[in-house]
Amino acid sequence: MKELVVVAIGGNSIIKDNASQSIEHQAEAVKAVADTVLAMLASDYHLVLTHGNGPQVGLDLRRAEIAHECEGLPLTPLANCVADTQGGIGYLIQQALNNRLAHRGEQKAVTVVTQVEVDKNDPGFAHPTKPIGAFFSEAQRDDLRQTHPDWHFVEDAGRGYRRVVASPEPKRIVEAEAIKALTRQGFVVIGAGGGGIPVVRSAQGDYQSVDAVIDKDLSTALLAREIHADILAITTGVEKVCIHFGQPRQQALGTVNISDMTRYMQEGHFPPGSMLPKIVASLEFLRHGGRRVIITSPDCLPAALRGETGTHIVNEGR
Repeated sequence: MKELVVVAIGGNSIIKDNASQSIEHQAEAVKAVADTVLAMLASDYHLVLTHGNGPQVGLDLRRAEIAHECEGLPLTPLANCVADTQGGIGYLIQQALNNRLAHRGEQKAVTVVTQVEVDKNDPGFAHPTKPIGAFFSEAQRDDLRQTHPDWHFVEDAGRGYRRVVASPEPKRIVEAEAIKALTRQGFVVIGAGGGGIPVVRSAQGDYQSVDAVIDKDLSTALLAREIHADILAITTGVEKVCIHFGQPRQQALGTVNISDMTRYMQEGHFPPGSMLPKIVASLEFLRHGGRRVIITSPDCLPAALRGETGTHIVNEGR
């Protein structure tokens, strides 16, 4: 039976720098992602792909802010920007994959716009810390507060004021069953882009979107758990995770068990803004029954799945 692998693709794999923000540049970058996916399919896996969207959401928000400043058009809610970029990035990946798969007469790729349920009482909503969008002057901030009294702003090192939103913990992937059903039908599924569209349940049980940013790796790990994936693969900027990074004792990690990786995390080897969320997500997946996590760079992922490189965190109980 084919193993099910959930692969997290970083948003910076698609927008590599400020000179590569156009749709044309993103489409070219996605072709490299598609080639990596094809190499994994050749190894006979079922695949679900997630992706980051930080740069793309930033662009969408800025477009809306400029349109608001210049033409008085309404600002776009953050949740809608997440939905828009899920569809836009998913479309690019889906098209690049399907163009290649068509030549081989094999399965198709499909994008699922994905909601992720969060707790409306998550402490992050009381103390939002995640900056989004542009810098504003004090006068602009005051105007925005009048229009949006629930918005929060922080002053950023003399550069102006930025809006901050919550980063709540993901609790449930709303479309998990649909994604699982599609993988069973042989589709390569692109879902939970950008950590998913954050939603809460009303007293009547309806879903309502909220302005928040969910950590992509945590949502990916949750999705992997809910669809009972065998392997979680997280791509990053390095071939292997290191301890004592940047020091004379730097050591790249090959195969590591849960207890050792937990100890390394507790010792403070992984920076909060970069590697730590990936390690936390990895351990959550494994503690809820996952078999293996692979962390490596995008170009090394096919070789890592063959066991030739990458950091492998293993669940010795499976």
